[in-house]
Amino acid sequence: MKLKTLCAMGIITSTSFAVMADVSDKVIADQRANLAKNTEGKGFGPQSPRDIDTLEGENNIAFNAAPSHKEMNLCNIHFHKNAEHKGGEFTRYAGNGNGKGSETGFVFNGELSKKELKAVKGQNCPSKTGSLFPGDTIELHYVHTTAQVKPGPTLGACLSDPIANPQLRVEAQVYVLVNDKNALDFAELTKFGKQNGYYQALNIPNFTGAPVQYAGSTTGPSYNEKGSPLQVSWSVRPRVAKVNIETVGEWCKGNEFDEDHAHGVRNLVINPKLISDIN
Repeated sequence: MKLKTLCAMGIITSTSFAVMADVSDKVIADQRANLAKNTEGKGFGPQSPRDIDTLEGENNIAFNAAPSHKEMNLCNIHFHKNAEHKGGEFTRYAGNGNGKGSETGFVFNGELSKKELKAVKGQNCPSKTGSLFPGDTIELHYVHTTAQVKPGPTLGACLSDPIANPQLRVEAQVYVLVNDKNALDFAELTKFGKQNGYYQALNIPNFTGAPVQYAGSTTGPSYNEKGSPLQVSWSVRPRVAKVNIETVGEWCKGNEFDEDHAHGVRNLVINPKLISDIN
């Protein structure tokens, strides 16, 4: 949705955030060229994020797929502003952003009502790059590990002294934020506990389509120009779910993962040599 439209709806005001102009296409192209150069012939495995509707890839570095997340420990939950992956119901490009992961990625393809887009009081998950608003898209990562650990802050919670190279799996779900108290509650979506001896996210949606599973890596804009060395089994759900924005804001005020704002987005990896086949 364009900035002028949001302003007209009263969702964004002149004091809400600092306006950021998109960097040029050349900046993104140069970052992709540097990523190709810095990974060429060095043995990096398949990278993430990717277009989940593109099934072909040329990276043949294989690793064993992680078990089902139900046979692993939930170790971390965090989210990114806009979807890092592309596909399903989130194929609309948000723009190039600032070249460092802000205001880029992909957003919900669908339409929302004026009521769902109505401005809410206060700020939700504010950061130096701005707050979250009704109509925003986020990609939530439920990170799992084969290490015997408890859920905690950062991806460091997924590693342990006895096992420095555990298998990792990310269950990814894209949400769109709405001003609707009847929409999903973020606290419920991120609730966790023990099930069958494993720490589990208890309410990962089961109504957003069969997850697309593929071999990839960790994400985040720090890898725009270098390869991620960590191997990750991904499960990305293709359909978007609506979540009450105010419950996201409350979660950011205090949670077991010390998450208080949205993370940035890594450029979509489109180099065939850096993505795997999706079977």
